[in-house]
Amino acid sequence: MDAIRLEQVTKSYDSEEVLTNLNLSIPEGKFFALLGPSGCGKTTILRLIGGFEMPDSGKIFLEGHDVTHVPVNQRKVNTVFQHYALFPHLNVFENVAYSLAIKGLPKAEINERVLKILHKVHLEKQAQKSISQLSGGQQQRVAIARAIINDPQVLLLDEPLAALDRKLKEHMLVELIDLQYELKTTFVYVTHDQSEALAVADQMAIMNDGEIEQIGTPKQVYEFPVSSFVAQFVGKTNLLTGIFRCFNDACSLIVPEVGTLSVAADRSKLWIEDGRELLLSIRPEKIEISASEEEGFSNHLDGKVDSIIYHGRSTEYLVALPSGRVINVFEQNEEHFARDPISEGDYVHLYWQKENAVLLEK
Repeated sequence: MDAIRLEQVTKSYDSEEVLTNLNLSIPEGKFFALLGPSGCGKTTILRLIGGFEMPDSGKIFLEGHDVTHVPVNQRKVNTVFQHYALFPHLNVFENVAYSLAIKGLPKAEINERVLKILHKVHLEKQAQKSISQLSGGQQQRVAIARAIINDPQVLLLDEPLAALDRKLKEHMLVELIDLQYELKTTFVYVTHDQSEALAVADQMAIMNDGEIEQIGTPKQVYEFPVSSFVAQFVGKTNLLTGIFRCFNDACSLIVPEVGTLSVAADRSKLWIEDGRELLLSIRPEKIEISASEEEGFSNHLDGKVDSIIYHGRSTEYLVALPSGRVINVFEQNEEHFARDPISEGDYVHLYWQKENAVLLEK
């Protein structure tokens, strides 16, 4: 069963349409990421699911039930906001217990449930501390504990790690993955950071200008983008434009000022036809770089190293082709140190297999 389903949902603000006839299904019990640039509509979707906004048209379903016009306090959905919205005058225990106390539950039951949740988020030792005594990561855990104390069907997370530094963010990503796996609650995670989405999601939707460009697993989206926007937004890529040609089973893309590149064409795609202008997307890490000629590759280009950027675990090379076109290449540093180093100004050879590139509509 789908935990969430949006059918033909349209939403406008001040006569500007943000979502138009949008359809989206989010499977139950999964970690689902909504990824896209600022203003693409992903937070609007989150607010519609949570009941903070009502659609202009269309329907919203939670576990098969139409909740389009159900108030926010009557939906089994909770939200963790970017700014955690914790009560500064209450300690950790009281913040997490707040919704249970409002319901008038017995103190013994509140105590048991709060301590159980605090244990899940590793905050049992901070139960009596004030919010001001906590680190950013601990405050985020309090916000999550407060959100899951009522066993929601869906937990919405609106860029919850935006305020954390990189090291703490990486740690919290792991904790969120573990927590979702343990709870089996559907998590919907909104972010503009593609590395976060790739790390946490079972499935992800890539949004652009109010529309969903692609839905799939992180691997499917990264390895097989369906558009140039997805290819460029989710990671880095090299895009080359050329004319598609096929003779028998040998297919190629004729790229002006670059040459003829071998491609692996899926002829079942109706838009792949002889003579059509297409894009070729090749990820920088799929390209081999070498100072000497090698054999066994489908494609070979020559160029000169314009600049080298050291990233720690990898090195990025910007290689200028004779036409002036620059190609990005990533190389893991264990490979880099296994051979003679490549320096700026060196003439190099670039290689890749045709199966590692994707053809896209222009």
